Amino acid sequence: MNAVSDLEFFLQLNQCGSMVATARQLGVTPPVISRRLQELEARLGIVLLRRTTRSLQLTEAGQLYLAEARRLLAEIAELEGRVRGDPNQPHGLLRVNASFGFGRRHIAPLLADFARQYPRLEVELQLSDRPPRRQEGFDVAIRFGQPPDARLHASLLLRNRRVLCAAPAYLAGRPPITQPRDLLRHDCIVIRENHDTHGSWVLQQGEREETVKVRGPLSSNDGETAVQWAMQGLGLVLRSWWDVGELLRSGQLQRVLPDWQSEPADIYALYPPAQPQQAKLRAWLEFLQAALQSQQALAVRS
Repeated sequence: MNAVSDLEFFLQLNQCGSMVATARQLGVTPPVISRRLQELEARLGIVLLRRTTRSLQLTEAGQLYLAEARRLLAEIAELEGRVRGDPNQPHGLLRVNASFGFGRRHIAPLLADFARQYPRLEVELQLSDRPPRRQEGFDVAIRFGQPPDARLHASLLLRNRRVLCAAPAYLAGRPPITQPRDLLRHDCIVIRENHDTHGSWVLQQGEREETVKVRGPLSSNDGETAVQWAMQGLGLVLRSWWDVGELLRSGQLQRVLPDWQSEPADIYALYPPAQPQQAKLRAWLEFLQAALQSQQALAVRS
């Protein structure tokens, strides 16, 4: 066995999630897979996986080996593509990470369009409620707000802000909302992200900025759920234009305090330092930025 074969084996083992599933996919018996893993760990002199009866868990060394295996195999595929033909033609595996709601409604359809343009490209979309860590193995993550990890490169795709809104049924007969402090008398739907309660809403009007500690009987870690509750007339919600723009245009939601805006929630592409030179990443970021800008321009005209 050579080093590249070991990298491919370990990557496949983690993708399958168990020795039994890996053995089934490779057409061998589980003891063969177990012996192969033992030989790999013996050659490296480290433990890569902790085995339990139901799962395989990466050790810290295993996480590093997996991340580097993905990177090295991607570089090998890139090199082979250059040898075979046009180095600027996207090919290989593109791994994209995005948040659940934005990923489902916007990134997934755009990735499908992008993949249709490049038949030599394979696309993998991972949705998660938190930004991925560097060692988790991804080419690019699409996220809102300031990048949390300074070790990742950040490319601004689009300026964006969140807006405050509610259903007309909720606002009817309720106390008027003319200043941010009026929110203290209202039910506000709080969104919890990354195990933190985001119950403080920061609103800006020119040079003025006010922070309101809002309350309400409903909270969720899922933005789509919060928007659905708002549509049912259960309270006010602070969400991105990308989440509520269509609902505002259709009248299902109504903007509140239109002269006030939230803190910036710009859309960024985050990627490891070694990634920018890859043709597939350059092509995807250009395609994505153009598509998002086009959608934003259409929303403004509507």
